[in-house]
Amino acid sequence: MSVSTNDLKNGMTLDLDGTLFQVVEFQHVKPGKGGAFVRSKLRNVKTGAVVEKTFNAGVKVGLAIVERKSMQYLYADGGEYVFMDRDTYEQVHVPGEVMGDTARYLAESGEAQIAMHQGVPIAVELPASVVLAIVQTDPGAKGDTRTGAMKPAKMETGAVVQVPLFVEEGERVKVDTRSGEYIERVKS
Repeated sequence: MSVSTNDLKNGMTLDLDGTLFQVVEFQHVKPGKGGAFVRSKLRNVKTGAVVEKTFNAGVKVGLAIVERKSMQYLYADGGEYVFMDRDTYEQVHVPGEVMGDTARYLAESGEAQIAMHQGVPIAVELPASVVLAIVQTDPGAKGDTRTGAMKPAKMETGAVVQVPLFVEEGERVKVDTRSGEYIERVKS
């Protein structure tokens, strides 16, 4: 299957000579002289490396059919992460290289979007924020109300997040999965 470079969209996955690339950004350029072209930034799905590539306008490029499914995280098994399709109960094993840093914010029973190409997991996308329990942090000192003062807290997933001084061990907090920053305390 192919798509014209005139129809590129951010997030689209292209198959260029057997290597999968996700479109990060693109720009149509129409110079005063010569033909129009498309300047793009593409992320290699396997390595995560971002490359710049220029295509002539209107050229056909390979389009990878990527299926995205919402799945529930079950457990880690060796270097793999096991997810389950809630509709079919089918289990999918995602290699650690595909998980990357997203594993730091994925708690058991957490939801994730698994992107699959020809039945092989190629990416794991988490919601913009997740709720995690704090398993270890220093106690806040009574009366310490410095505005904006933070302390490190270890989450149930092993991630370390900077949290305000008033947040205690055992509490649950909302964390931004893109930046790794504390958003707010969550009442049980």
